[in-house]
Amino acid sequence: MIAASIVSAAAMVALGILSIAFLFTVYRVVAGPTLPDRVLALDMLVAIAIGFIAVIAIKTGFTLYIDIAISLGLVGFLATVAFARFILTQAQSNAAERSDPRRNDGVAAGGRKTSKHDRRKKGGR
Repeated sequence: MIAASIVSAAAMVALGILSIAFLFTVYRVVAGPTLPDRVLALDMLVAIAIGFIAVIAIKTGFTLYIDIAISLGLVGFLATVAFARFILTQAQSNAAERSDPRRNDGVAAGGRKTSKHDRRKKGGR
C-alpha cells in the first residue's frame, strides 16, 4: 500500500517537472536565435514527450506505452538527423555563394570592386 502511494506521488512530481521543462523548451523553440537552437529544442521536446509517456506508463501500468515511447524515440532521432542534414547543406550552399568568384554584385572574390568589363558574361553586351 505505501509503495503504491510513493510511486503515485513520484509520478505526479515527475509530471510537474516535465511540464515545466516542456514550457521552457517551447519557449526556446519560439525564441531560439538560430536554426540549430530550434532543432535542438525540437529534439528536446521529443525527449520530454518520451518522458511523459514513460511516466504515464508507470502510473497506469499499461506497458504498451513503452512501445509507443520507443517508436517516438526512433522517429525523433530520424527527424533530428534530417534537420541536421538540412542545416549542413544550407550552410554549405551559403558558403559556396560567399566564395564564388563569379558572383555578379560588383565585388570580386578578393574584395575589390569590379568594372563593367569584369562583370560581362561571355557573348554578352
